[in-house]
Amino acid sequence: MAEFVIKLADERGKVQEQTHSAASADELRHRFIQSGYHVFSVKPKGGIGGIGGGKKKTKLEPFLIFNQQFLTLVKAGLPIHGSLEMLAKNQKNLHFAEQLVNVTDRVKAGESLSVAFEAQGGFPMMYTTTLLAGERSGNLQEVLERFVSFQKISLTFRKKLITSLIYPCVLVFFVTGLLAFLITYVVPSFATLYDQMGGTLPWITTSLLNFGVGAQRNGPYVLAAVALVGYGLNRYAKTAKGRDRVDGIRIGMPILGTIWTKYQVALFGRTLSTLLMGGLPLVPSLETAAKSISSARIAQAVFSSITLVREGKSLASALVTTKVFPGVATEMIAVGEQTGALPQMLNSVSEFFEEDVDASLTRAMALIEPILLLVMGVAVVVILIALYLPIFSLGQVQQLQR
Repeated sequence: MAEFVIKLADERGKVQEQTHSAASADELRHRFIQSGYHVFSVKPKGGIGGIGGGKKKTKLEPFLIFNQQFLTLVKAGLPIHGSLEMLAKNQKNLHFAEQLVNVTDRVKAGESLSVAFEAQGGFPMMYTTTLLAGERSGNLQEVLERFVSFQKISLTFRKKLITSLIYPCVLVFFVTGLLAFLITYVVPSFATLYDQMGGTLPWITTSLLNFGVGAQRNGPYVLAAVALVGYGLNRYAKTAKGRDRVDGIRIGMPILGTIWTKYQVALFGRTLSTLLMGGLPLVPSLETAAKSISSARIAQAVFSSITLVREGKSLASALVTTKVFPGVATEMIAVGEQTGALPQMLNSVSEFFEEDVDASLTRAMALIEPILLLVMGVAVVVILIALYLPIFSLGQVQQLQR
């Protein structure tokens, strides 16, 4: 008998992790499923294990295409396992195809679709939870339609954000490259020239030449140190404490911090609305929505609000106590709860903040671009003045000697 850590939800939607002994992970999974629990995952204690352990996440765009095709086949009346078999054969991504084959085998063996996908790992928790809601309500097709619609909106908005950031990133890259070239190649060449000429140089020229020669000599060591520090910070950012610290810095940034917060609130609203429309209760929907948020601090705020919701408080008042959600969002959610149209109001919250993020990002990019050009211009002018000032001084001395 081996020990396993099982993550499950009871009929009230309360999610918990427990440790049990069993002959195998499948045996433990079936034991709790037959008792009426929804099992999210079963992993060996002290290890990853299982088919889903260590698997890479499925990319959003191919996953959207798969769900569109899957929905079309289900609408056409094909059985679920037959649809999955057909789609698995047409998948170009071998890893994804293997996962679909395993899902098909599990469905044929009697497992539910949500449990079969959960066992793979790498799929969004929102997806498996949405499938569970559809299976329990008997409206799997309708739930899949809502999820596909959600994915389309998310993908479109993400592409829009990435497109807005491409030009500033390219500009930063070229500005950095140009300054690095000037300092590590052009400046040391002038240092050699002035060493041959001799004489006293202006302080600005001396400082720049010393910096350029030092950068050329120590450049590889600096790059290695930067790479090492970057690797260390990346590893730290993946820890719970690191994620919280990085997210705190991100949220605290001027302008961009506000944009990031609004984007996460929009994602939370869209996710929660989709889950509630699928028939899932509020508490498990909140837990899934919190895990779908990239921001560690906002996710933690949602988790803290779940306790208050379980105690009978409204969602709006619970979110107000977190002091993270914007006032406009909590006010709109309060109206949705009072009118009995919370899912629709959450969609309105998402649309409002998505438009706000789009407008704010456009303004921020319009401000960042001229600042970058100004910084580049000032840096180039300073370098040119420092390099050519001795030449101008030499010319004036020669004229006076004549």
